[in-house]
Amino acid sequence: MKKIGVEESLTNIQDALTQQGYDVVQLHSEADAQNVDCCIVTGLNSNMLGIDDTSTKASVIEASGLSADEVLHELEQKLNGAQ
Repeated sequence: MKKIGVEESLTNIQDALTQQGYDVVQLHSEADAQNVDCCIVTGLNSNMLGIDDTSTKASVIEASGLSADEVLHELEQKLNGAQ
C-alpha cells in the first residue's frame, strides 16, 4: 500500500485517498515527509526564491485549485509512472 503525506488542511483530499485505499499521513513537519511515496500540499508554502532544498525524494503534488478527484488522478499518474 502506498503511503501518501497530505498537508493538514486538505481534509477532503485525505478522505478521498483513504476511501481509495491509500495509507494517508498528515504532514506536520519535514520529518513526516521522509517515508512517504508522495506528498500533497496546498502550495501556500511554495518556494518563492526558486531554491530547491527538498527534504524528501517523494513526488510532490500542489493541490491548489484542484478538486479531490483531480488530485487523485494526478497521484495515480505519478505513482504509475514511477513503476
